[in-house]
Amino acid sequence: MNASTTTDMPAVTPPGDSFNFAQHLLSCNSQRASKVAFIDDQGALSYGQLNERVRRVAAGLRSLGIKREERVLLLMHDCNDWPVSFLGAMYAGIVPVAVNTLLTADDYAYMLEHSRAQAVLVSGALLPALTAAMTKSDHEVGKVIVSRPVAPLHPAEVEYETFVQAQSPLLKPAATSPDDPGFWLYSSGSTGRPKGAVHSHGNPYWTAELYGKAVLSLTERDTCFSAAKLFFAYGLGNALSFPMSVGATTILMAERATPDATFKRWLGQVGGVKPTVFYGAPTGFAGMLASPNLPARSDVALALVSSAGEALPAELGERFKRHFGVDIVDGIGSTEMLHIFLSNTPQRVRYGTTGWPVPGYDIELRGEDGAAVPDGEPGDLYIHGPSAAMMYWGNRAKTRETFQGGWTKSGDKYVRNSDGSYTYGGRSDDMLKVSGIYVSPFEVEATLVQHPSVLEAAVIGVPDAQGLTKTKAFVVLKAGAQATEAELQAFVKDKLAPYKYPRQIAFVDDLPKTATGKIQRFKLRELEAHAA
Repeated sequence: MNASTTTDMPAVTPPGDSFNFAQHLLSCNSQRASKVAFIDDQGALSYGQLNERVRRVAAGLRSLGIKREERVLLLMHDCNDWPVSFLGAMYAGIVPVAVNTLLTADDYAYMLEHSRAQAVLVSGALLPALTAAMTKSDHEVGKVIVSRPVAPLHPAEVEYETFVQAQSPLLKPAATSPDDPGFWLYSSGSTGRPKGAVHSHGNPYWTAELYGKAVLSLTERDTCFSAAKLFFAYGLGNALSFPMSVGATTILMAERATPDATFKRWLGQVGGVKPTVFYGAPTGFAGMLASPNLPARSDVALALVSSAGEALPAELGERFKRHFGVDIVDGIGSTEMLHIFLSNTPQRVRYGTTGWPVPGYDIELRGEDGAAVPDGEPGDLYIHGPSAAMMYWGNRAKTRETFQGGWTKSGDKYVRNSDGSYTYGGRSDDMLKVSGIYVSPFEVEATLVQHPSVLEAAVIGVPDAQGLTKTKAFVVLKAGAQATEAELQAFVKDKLAPYKYPRQIAFVDDLPKTATGKIQRFKLRELEAHAA
């Protein structure tokens, strides 16, 4: 049987010919003016206040002479000004380019030039990095709007609140269509230079309907909190598109999602409310479960927990369930598809797999010859669904390689199981052939982290003396824990086929990762190549 799955589109009304996603979300909540939409470290923002501020920002951007489909850079920590800025730009038909707050001035200089941003909305704490980027770049930015400044502003900069209050709310949204450019997201760069994925106004509508509502069953009674930030595709759905589509409340956190910062929100110590829904990633769950400050089950209000960003090791999910009594619903999405297309569900969790296709998305696994592979054999993952990006901006070669006749090539290897679920094999460029047989780095890593002393692991291929590929593991031990190379090798041999055990193990303090928590195995390969 070929490893492909076709799902029926749920009964979702498609957006009409005239559709502005920002206006859609505001309309969804027109009867909830007094309800809290967002809570950040400084206070709450109601749906009524959100509506007015979004339309003021839209008017302000228009007043700067920025035209429809021109871009503005959004470089801002998660706070109440972020959704106002993002939706304000979309309401005006202007395209927000949401960028990672953890990058360098060189990265921002590239993104300014690549997007040709006409203005920047920036957090005060990030203004020095932006200023350095603007110095490096030949591209001229018309106006810099600074949220929560931490130092006196220059004449070309304007304080965010002053900018907002100077405008009357824009009365009508831009008459966009579902297929008009809505916003950009840059890929996380786990395999190299970030690419600017252009998403339409219609794409976030589909992810909210097909996943936020149909799979996660979110309601207006929920309070959502996402460790993944809003500038990520995962975080954008978690903390904006999904909760606003149902009228829920979202907790936003500017600081890094450390275990203690996360627990502070879980315990209701910010805004006085406890999240019922938490969205995390495997690296974060591992750190939380290893923390001495892990809250008791009775102290939190978690009813739904989601994971994405990297495949969830079964052992992590099972330990979390034992402690909190709640399953982690693991899925996979991508910047290119905007959110999750393959997932476990709250009603059906099979740990060690990424679950089943989200209804409305078709999945196919293809071999090197382009044909569908049989069940049980690894293949390249292709997705067909309504939320695919329109293109990579200014990169025709990569666009053609990734977006192929309605199908999106994910760059991941998967195996389809007999029950129709899918098991992650690793990134396509990370797969190893050992003794002529494919070995999944993730499978070896997921086995290593089952050892009680191991916190994290990453596996790559290295050549032996004969030039043959062998596996090497980089292991981070838990605080105060000990283990030997021989002990871990024996542990893996006991659980996997003998040829899969790591021939070498290096103990390290940490692993290179993207800001989403994805392990950057290519950096480990680069280090090995330099050391050879």
